[in-house]
Amino acid sequence: MASFSVADTAGGEPSSGAPKASVNGRSIPLDGVTPHLSALDWLREQGLTGAKEGCAEGECGACAVLVARPDGPGRSQWTAFNACLVPAASLDGQEVVTSEGLGSPDSLHPVQHELAVRGGSQCGYCTPGFVCSMAAEYYRSGRSAAADSGPRPQPQHPDGTEPTGSDPTGGHEVGPNGFDLQALSGNLCRCTGYRPIRDAAFAVGAPPPEDALAARRGRAAPTTPLTRITAPTGTYSRAADLTDALALLRETPEAVVVAGSTDWGVEVNLRGARPPFVIGIDRVPELRTLDVGPDGIEIGAALTFSEIETALDGRVPLIADLIPQFASRLIRNTATIGGNLATASPIGDAAPALLALEATVVLTSERGEREVPLADYFTGYRETVRRPDELIRGVRIPLPLSSVAAFHKIAKRRFDDISSVAAAFALAVDDGIVTRARIGLGGVAATPIRASATEAALEGRPWTAETVRAAAAVMRSEGTPLDDHRASAAYRRAMLGTALLRLHHAHPHPEESGSREVGA
Repeated sequence: MASFSVADTAGGEPSSGAPKASVNGRSIPLDGVTPHLSALDWLREQGLTGAKEGCAEGECGACAVLVARPDGPGRSQWTAFNACLVPAASLDGQEVVTSEGLGSPDSLHPVQHELAVRGGSQCGYCTPGFVCSMAAEYYRSGRSAAADSGPRPQPQHPDGTEPTGSDPTGGHEVGPNGFDLQALSGNLCRCTGYRPIRDAAFAVGAPPPEDALAARRGRAAPTTPLTRITAPTGTYSRAADLTDALALLRETPEAVVVAGSTDWGVEVNLRGARPPFVIGIDRVPELRTLDVGPDGIEIGAALTFSEIETALDGRVPLIADLIPQFASRLIRNTATIGGNLATASPIGDAAPALLALEATVVLTSERGEREVPLADYFTGYRETVRRPDELIRGVRIPLPLSSVAAFHKIAKRRFDDISSVAAAFALAVDDGIVTRARIGLGGVAATPIRASATEAALEGRPWTAETVRAAAAVMRSEGTPLDDHRASAAYRRAMLGTALLRLHHAHPHPEESGSREVGA
């Protein structure tokens, strides 16, 4: 059984002295910060005003900074994240670098220099966030090795079309220097237009030997101490392990449990959420493993989507299709799979894919553990079967996987946007016959749902254009889509009707492969 674990990053030992974080090489106390104070606001209180608040919900990237995270045993990587969403208290024991720590007016960092000389520096409000996202990609392990390898072939989108090539967020475009432009998918300001930013990204070379931040990658990421910070307005407590987390949940049933904070951070910033007790579970060891066995794959609830992408390395094609379309790199660096399911949003992108994969949710409490099919997990709008004393420990995906799989997301922007409609497909096609069909949908009902009627219309029938057209007509009637500011109900039904046609176009029956027209 293959196993991936980043549990060595969790602590369990109390921090030495008062809680503190290393910021640009300087130790700064965290004692007394409220559980609702964001990392961004705390950094700005320290006089580090390069990072800004633009949207306060993780969309604009103006708040991006870097933190040292694990990159395998004994190594670390610089990871960019949205400081406006993450609690400052969660930085205890961590190493943070802001744009001010990358360079100075007299000694610009290479990414700062390239943005400046190529006209990509914008008005200045969002540029520091671009700098940090670019720096994370600049230091990415393996990126610099490609700097002198020459042009790389451009991958295709799932529907077989070529990337746009001119928009840093418009395709999974990788430059001749190995720079993946999806690193900038969460930085939305384009005052200067796309080209200067793209030019700057593709101009940076490999970090020089004397680069201290590059050298830092050769040492292990800092361990995460056992943190408890109490202020007049509330308490933040980081759980040491699963036993500790469940005990804290029993002792403080009113507590909010936070992992990546990409959803709760929005509640704090835009809706004034102020719970008296916050339990941090982002570094709990038992929630940060990924195991691959002969019968299934189990993904720990506190693994981020970026970590899942790295660990699976394409092993589950449907998830490999999903993750690049899930928000932005900045969000994926902190958002967790357990958190995405715990919010129970009807437009959460992970749920449709996991429904199509027939995943189950592992729920745990001090009373024991139970496994619930994801199809039975959602009970209503943002409601689930999870009890107040339970945590999501992980998600299990059965093996073997279906041969035809795809994730289709309809949104106003290709990346870093909320779905109007999401459709995930996992079909087993044997000798031209659909032997099993599983389809997960989001954005068309109060909960993520399985397209059961469409599945029945496909199973046992030949995987042909005629079958697909008939099943597509059924799929138009799935769910109960509504009119809202993202899309009309009619538009959502139209997108459901074309999704299956698009899938067949990309994966035709062998006898139809000579003609790739999508039937009407």
